[in-house]
Amino acid sequence: MPFPDKTTDLAAAISKIGDGARVMIGGFGVPGTPFTLIEELVRQGPRNLTIIKNDANEPGMGVDWLLQAGLVKRLITSHVGLNGNAVRMMNAGEIEVEFVAQGILAERIRTAGAGLRGFVSDIGVGTLLAEGKKRIEIDGETLLFEPALEADFALVHAATADTFGNLAYVATARNFNPLMAMAAECTIAEAEDLVPLGGLAPDAIHTPAPFVDHLVALPPELMEVYGVVKR
Repeated sequence: MPFPDKTTDLAAAISKIGDGARVMIGGFGVPGTPFTLIEELVRQGPRNLTIIKNDANEPGMGVDWLLQAGLVKRLITSHVGLNGNAVRMMNAGEIEVEFVAQGILAERIRTAGAGLRGFVSDIGVGTLLAEGKKRIEIDGETLLFEPALEADFALVHAATADTFGNLAYVATARNFNPLMAMAAECTIAEAEDLVPLGGLAPDAIHTPAPFVDHLVALPPELMEVYGVVKR
């Protein structure tokens, strides 16, 4: 049986995301952020989204486009300090924000991708981050239960992909993209370079194709925001 070609039209791929969806967005600041997928999500305009991302990007890029369009109901993130618009909207009650320590955020996502219900940690005990969390006593030590964090969709950016959906990332794009691709019901990937099946060496693959549902090939000339951080 031949392997399927998962490349698809940008608009068709994003059209699967409806109102109220929980959407993970990969990236570590600029590197690895799927700006083209985000731009199309803004164009199509599903509302009341829960966005899960390590950061809120900076004003005028990425997540900020979603915020300015009024599409975000809730943001689950490690920090918003680089985005004054996100800070203003949070303080004004226009969006709900759940702060999660960066390592805990990554592990909650990884745990979901591994099919587990959660894990326990001592991170945040005795701080505001512990409020509302279930406490567990183990050997006399108080620990917090951190539930697995999954989503309906994951939007990820790859440097290279083959037509079957095997993905390779560059540098810090490997921080959250691989985890999120595993933790969502549907993963939509954009790729700078598209190669035939077999064009990626097995050791170069960071996300295996079974975790990818739809693949969008980026145009040769990327929008300016991709070049904010030079490799």
